[in-house]
Amino acid sequence: MPGGPFGGFFGVLLLVAVIYAIVRIAQSNAEPIWKAIWIAAVILVPVIGLILWALIGPK
Repeated sequence: MPGGPFGGFFGVLLLVAVIYAIVRIAQSNAEPIWKAIWIAAVILVPVIGLILWALIGPK
């Protein structure tokens, strides 16, 4: 079974986290270019992008 017994659950959890991050980035006061960069990072490399956004992203 690909992904093990919890693969689907963690996939959905990751999708929810990515959507949440994109909404929060879009609502932030950051400059538009930085918003675009953060959104691209979260979409292209979701796990690493989410970790970086949580640690150093626009607040």
